[in-house]
Amino acid sequence: MSAVLEIDGTGIRFGGLVALEDVNVKVPEWEIVGLIGPNGAGKTTLFDCITGLSTPNTGRVVYRGRDVSGLPTHRRVALGIGRTFQNIGLVRGLSVLENCLVAQHARVGYGTLGGILGSPRSFSEERRLKRNAMEVLDFFELGHLASSGLEGLPYGTLKLVEIATVMATDPDLVLLDEPSSGMGPDEAHALGERLLELRKTLNITVLMIEHHVPLVVDVCDYVYVLNFGRVLTEGKPGEVQNHPEVVAAYLGGEAESNGEHSEEAAGGAA
Repeated sequence: MSAVLEIDGTGIRFGGLVALEDVNVKVPEWEIVGLIGPNGAGKTTLFDCITGLSTPNTGRVVYRGRDVSGLPTHRRVALGIGRTFQNIGLVRGLSVLENCLVAQHARVGYGTLGGILGSPRSFSEERRLKRNAMEVLDFFELGHLASSGLEGLPYGTLKLVEIATVMATDPDLVLLDEPSSGMGPDEAHALGERLLELRKTLNITVLMIEHHVPLVVDVCDYVYVLNFGRVLTEGKPGEVQNHPEVVAAYLGGEAESNGEHSEEAAGGAA
């Protein structure tokens, strides 16, 4: 299966700090790929390199066979790369629906003058964008919150709203940075089911940073483990979950040979 995204030998330094070194990651089409590792391992920095918020010192970011390393963030978004953030990237002063509408600005089909004058095309486009936004919100069971402001919404709900705003842009590749943060086990399980349904119905590809290991095991086809800016290991979720080096990286010690202890430690790595 062809790769939608390839991270080829990516490395980046901030002064004397090596944040990433020779990282190679491949995300095949229509797969959900997990990226896990301890805090400070370089996971979000890798997302910044993929989306253009940071410029690697070495390596390439290849999207659908095209080297996009030199493109600015907005150009990468226009190509079909969507992203959520570890710290929620929503406009606090706007409603849930308005955030979904703002997210679609790159796909507006009328010019500035048409928007100012209120041309028939601009009204038609606004109706289309609103219809699209409501369809996405309904999918995430957020339609009843469309007119609500963000203040007072639970953190887990805000994470869902952020994912919905990204999906409203009709991305081809979605980068999710800790999507289950702030959610309880039941909410995280429901999120996993929605991600699988999104993959099935919209044929999207996902690269996901996640600390909730049960979610990773449930939805990911393949997993990469980062530690100290390098890929520690990679493989199927079940294999990676109980890998001795992965358990050691999370817990700072050697994994016990006892299978029950290893499973508990890996499961607690969230």
